[in-house]
Amino acid sequence: MSHTQTITKFIVDEFLPDVPAESLAADYDLLSGGVIDSLGLLKVIAWLEDRFEIAVEDLEIAPDNFRTVAAMNAFIQNARQAA
Repeated sequence: MSHTQTITKFIVDEFLPDVPAESLAADYDLLSGGVIDSLGLLKVIAWLEDRFEIAVEDLEIAPDNFRTVAAMNAFIQNARQAA
């Protein structure tokens, strides 16, 4: 399973249980769409750190890094390359 699929499954399971995973586009804005709020964002970041074994520094906690599934995937790739 790709990172995008893994992230999408998590988002759907945690925040959109009545939505099929395949109907969530990777570029859908989860923040402005009301899917994830500030508390949900913290949950997503904690999950990303645990699942993908990355560290998210305080300065990296910017909405644009976690706005979409695609942005989260890019963040993971960049974090792994930097490590």
